[in-house]
Amino acid sequence: MPNAYLSPGVYVQEIPSAVQAIAGVGTSTAGFLAIVPDTVSIPERNPDYDPAAAMASAVAPSPVTKASSKAGDDGAKSSEEAKGSDGPTPPLKSVVGAAPDKTSRFLLRVFPIAAPAGEPRLFTNFAEFKQSYGDFSTDPEHNMLVHAVFGFFNNGGTRLYVTRMVSTVQLNSSLQALESVDEIAIVAAPGITDTAVRAALVAHCDATGNRFAIMDTPETVNTIDASLLPDGSKNAAVYFPWVQVFDPGVKTRYPDGPGLTFVPPSGHMAGIYARTDSSRGVHKAPANEVVLGALGLKYPIRKSQQDGLNNVGVNCIRSLNGNIRVWGARTIGGDRNGEWRYINVRRTALFLYKSIDEGTQWVVFEPNDLSLWAKITRNVTAFLTTVWRDGALFGATAAEAFYVKCDRETNPPELRELGQVVTEIGVAIVRPAEFVVFRLSQWTGPQGQ
Repeated sequence: MPNAYLSPGVYVQEIPSAVQAIAGVGTSTAGFLAIVPDTVSIPERNPDYDPAAAMASAVAPSPVTKASSKAGDDGAKSSEEAKGSDGPTPPLKSVVGAAPDKTSRFLLRVFPIAAPAGEPRLFTNFAEFKQSYGDFSTDPEHNMLVHAVFGFFNNGGTRLYVTRMVSTVQLNSSLQALESVDEIAIVAAPGITDTAVRAALVAHCDATGNRFAIMDTPETVNTIDASLLPDGSKNAAVYFPWVQVFDPGVKTRYPDGPGLTFVPPSGHMAGIYARTDSSRGVHKAPANEVVLGALGLKYPIRKSQQDGLNNVGVNCIRSLNGNIRVWGARTIGGDRNGEWRYINVRRTALFLYKSIDEGTQWVVFEPNDLSLWAKITRNVTAFLTTVWRDGALFGATAAEAFYVKCDRETNPPELRELGQVVTEIGVAIVRPAEFVVFRLSQWTGPQGQ
């Protein structure tokens, strides 16, 4: 019954909207897995270092090449062989509980990892990460993680969950912990090239249905060919080779050297994915992008070498025009993956799946009738129209870019009896211009002039 109006005038009533807007989900939040011990050793400059005392110690007739000291009241010790490419390097001493030493160029500070094993912890910048996991260290696996996290934020990443494992025995439980974080869209295990870990990452992405894995090759390889490739997957990509970066820890230990080291590229690539998603959209291939922080490559890649890698899905990182650039945009398996051979096409599809799934939860338990079908069609069409206008779908008109069908044909009586409502959606996702061809010919002008 309408309201009883007692006097002439204008009255405003609120009515529920027929449109349930579908919002696009995030695509750039990453989740990293890493093997990290409970404590790591972080090198720091020794403020008491005396070059004269160090030189006298280095030339003294002593067979000692190692030094250790007590670390705290528990009697823990830390030591490392004195070595260096720029002359004798003095022995090292732990900062914790150690007496002042003028012969050591640097000290080792024992840092306890604050993050419990198996617990995903969110970080929004590198400073936050260091509070829980420490700085660049002498532990190889921990140091790879630190570089991956630094590369992620340095290349444009903004939200990152890190889950540490003491060993790969905790792999399944750690992946289950990551699965509980709904916003993660990218997963990686920086520097871990174990076959079982790779397979578990792919299975994790397949099971969740909305995640994409970034994988690394081993640092050192015997041949540069298709043997670098993990098992094929439409939900994963692999990058080669490792990149050379500046390492403050190496510079602290060997101050006379350049302070460089090689690190796996997956952390940097996750940041590039996030940067491209933010600036252009998930439909833009994360390729022909500069790898910020990369100073060199483990293996310089020639075009003739990439010719045999690109079609199988090994994405090369190359030095081009004075920059280190990502020069590949294929999923693992390349051409074998058919319509899913391009990273951006697959990630755009995952974005659409997740967005429509979350944006249509209101449909559950609604009366399955013509009115519901019309609402579903209207809402999905409005969302895809926005996606098309953003440039993610190919077509001069919306009708060329996508279609949405939810009617009697997709919902016959037998399906309605089962409590199902079925909507068929077709989209034309843009492909990257991977091969740019210019046709040139000599032209002398009209009438030979």
